[in-house]
Amino acid sequence: MDLIWIVQVMAGIVEWDQWMFLSINGWENAFLDQIVPLYRHKLFWIPFYVFIVSFLVKNFPKNGLWMVLFAVITIGISDTASSQWIKKSVQRLRPCNDNTISKQVELRVRCGGGYSFTSSHATNHTALAFYLIILFQGMRKWWGWLLILWALSVGWSQIYVGVHYPLDVLAGSVLGAVIGTMLAWLYQTRFTLD
Repeated sequence: MDLIWIVQVMAGIVEWDQWMFLSINGWENAFLDQIVPLYRHKLFWIPFYVFIVSFLVKNFPKNGLWMVLFAVITIGISDTASSQWIKKSVQRLRPCNDNTISKQVELRVRCGGGYSFTSSHATNHTALAFYLIILFQGMRKWWGWLLILWALSVGWSQIYVGVHYPLDVLAGSVLGAVIGTMLAWLYQTRFTLD
């Protein structure tokens, strides 16, 4: 392959990513401006996490604690892969810190000093969603769609508030889906849903 062609393709992808970011981040909606910063905050989801833990422990007395442990391991691996390995290797600036675009960013939360690629919010939430989806794949299908919608909406919120590009979220979601699926598969090779 011609190196110039590869550089042009990469430049086109970055240009598209910035355009898509500005399209999403540039929405002006007073209601979303108030809700989305809270929605993306990790403390906002504590009641949901407590519900998941309670549901697993109560409904699966034999292996519920193992399910919870595997969920914690899933999030630990996804967060480490995103925050420690990929972000530190790629070192992509957040849109709010990138001088080529920062003046156009509608920043709705504090701009972190860390790197942007991949979005750890997207990675972690998608990993948990896919872990639960694969674990309970024989049960109500609409639960799976709700979990995917939840994970995608958390990822989208990162773009809306101005701290991640769409490709950061997309890559984080793919990474999370792979990790969540692998951990659910690992759980299923060792334990049952009893």
